[in-house]
Amino acid sequence: MDSLQRLSEIVRAERRALVGVARSEGLDAEEAIECVQDALATFLSRPEPENPIASLKTIIKNAARNFRRKRRLVADPGDLPAEGPDAEALLAHAEDVVRLRECVAELCSVQRAVVMLRLLEERSGEDVAEILGISRGHVDVLVHRAKASLRVCMRHATRP
Repeated sequence: MDSLQRLSEIVRAERRALVGVARSEGLDAEEAIECVQDALATFLSRPEPENPIASLKTIIKNAARNFRRKRRLVADPGDLPAEGPDAEALLAHAEDVVRLRECVAELCSVQRAVVMLRLLEERSGEDVAEILGISRGHVDVLVHRAKASLRVCMRHATRP
C-alpha cells in the first residue's frame, strides 16, 4: 500500500480526533477543517514517521495555534460562538461533494454536459439544447436520466 493511500485511510479513521485536536486549540469547525488540511499538506512534505497519527496530531496542534494567533482568537474554546455547522457535518458535506464529483465524472459525456450546463450553470433548457445541438425534450430526458444515475451512484458510494 502506498503512503498516500495509507494516509487517506488513517485520516478517514481518525478524522474526528484530528479535527478535535484543532477544535481543542480554540478553532471553530470551519477553521479546524482548514487547519487539518494545512497540516496534512505539511505532513505530506515530510518523511513518513513511525507513528503517523501522533505526528499528524502534533502538526495539527501547532498549526491550530498558529492559525489562532493569526486570527487573534481567544484561547478558550468555550468563548467561541456555538452557532453554525459542527466539524462532523462540514466533513460529511465535503465528502458528499467529492463523491458527487466522482459520480458526475462517471456520466456519459452528453449527460455530463447537460448536468454542467443545466444544473450547475443554471442555464435554461432552451440554451442547453441550442449549445449542444439537441432538442429541448432531449435535454429534459437527459437531465432526468442523469439525476437518476446520480441518485443511484450517491446511494451506492461507500461512506468511510
